[in-house]
Amino acid sequence: MNERLTMLDPTAELSPAKRPRLAPPARLSGLTVALLDIGKARGDVFIDQLDTRLSERGLTVNRYAKPTNTKVAPVEVAQAIAAECDVVVEALSD
Repeated sequence: MNERLTMLDPTAELSPAKRPRLAPPARLSGLTVALLDIGKARGDVFIDQLDTRLSERGLTVNRYAKPTNTKVAPVEVAQAIAAECDVVVEALSD
């Protein structure tokens, strides 16, 4: 039997944008850190710990959340993070 397999790209991008990865900052002092809870179980517990630790070091922390872990972050959330923060940490947990 000669079957043909077709692979589909779930992103629906015909020509994905290729951008070089930004270098991480040399230090976090003076930067605003975004903590993004993607909605996975116990992700908020991880975010709480990160918030505490980073705040103890004198860093400014802004928290954001996706409405559900099954979808990408709304454009408004992504735009707020880009406009208000210098670096971002996404919380993955199960």
